Amino acid sequence: MKILRYLAVDVLLHMIAVSFVLLVIIISGRFVKYLAEAAVGDLAADILLPVLFFRLPGFLELILPLGLFIGILMSYGRLYVESEMVIFTATGISPNRLAAYTLVPALLVALVVGALSLLVSPLGAARSEVLLNAPESTQGLNAMAAGRFQTRRSSDMVSYAQSVTAEGVMRSVFLSQARRDDDGELTMLLTIAEEGEVKFDPESGARYLELRDGLRYEGYPGELDYQVVQFEQFGELIPEPEGGIRTADPVDGRSTRQLLASDRLEDMAALHWRLSIPVMVPIVAIIAMCMSATDHRRGRYIKMAPAFVLYLGYLTLLANGRSAIGSGEGGPWHIWGVHLVFLAVALAMLLGPPWLGRLRHRRYLSAKT
Repeated sequence: MKILRYLAVDVLLHMIAVSFVLLVIIISGRFVKYLAEAAVGDLAADILLPVLFFRLPGFLELILPLGLFIGILMSYGRLYVESEMVIFTATGISPNRLAAYTLVPALLVALVVGALSLLVSPLGAARSEVLLNAPESTQGLNAMAAGRFQTRRSSDMVSYAQSVTAEGVMRSVFLSQARRDDDGELTMLLTIAEEGEVKFDPESGARYLELRDGLRYEGYPGELDYQVVQFEQFGELIPEPEGGIRTADPVDGRSTRQLLASDRLEDMAALHWRLSIPVMVPIVAIIAMCMSATDHRRGRYIKMAPAFVLYLGYLTLLANGRSAIGSGEGGPWHIWGVHLVFLAVALAMLLGPPWLGRLRHRRYLSAKT
């Protein structure tokens, strides 16, 4: 039990350190992206931190398996370099027993990742969608400062509202937008309405600008060839910036229970993805244990690059499997077949013949004789 506790604590400490660094990097990148959207008026600044907090579980469910993978490489690599692994081998710690010890913290991490993937992350994604889709979350059309002309980056639209109520209803709205018609000629669209409001469609996830009691002019300034349309109610799609914060998959916000009851391909793909993330944790733990074998001359970081490439290939194949299920080009076996392949790789590294390479590092196994 002392050896198990020693190994588990060392692995978990390395995992926490690596995961913290990765989390800081990811959060910093996302926060900069959110600030950029807030700076141009595509996002309200006061919801940046809440949205980031609600999406934190989604980051962790992918960071923790990688942190454990790198943590095992670093922890066991240190034991090999400092000859502690030789002592363990001499006292009867076989590779199989070492694998059993390694699976203890791996299964603990798998339980945490499973809870995040199946329960916490969907809840956080749903809460972030509520914030993002609220009318007050967009600073462009529906949170305009009264009496000021504003330009939206995503559509080159100039907007103006004489006043804006606390509920987000705009009074005396003016919109101006230049666009090219089918013949490539430039035309101007001018819209004047008594009031306007931004509406959200929960089914499509799109936002629409709904104007009421107004006129719409289409033509070119200085020419008499223009059209006038009078309307009581007019709706126009608000284009989202490509790659913006609102382009996240809405399936991520659905609960696991909803995915189980659904027969949509996208929901099936999301369900198998959520189940596959905790399954990969013990598999990559065994692979990392086998690839951590090294010596004094090569150092503890010698296999970091090939190990990371192997892990990245694993995750990429799982993502491709999810895409195949969602598009109808494949079934669940696209994901679970990947797990079986890498499980076979892990078992081959642990139990296979010596020609698999230096991954087993048999010279240490002979130290006890």
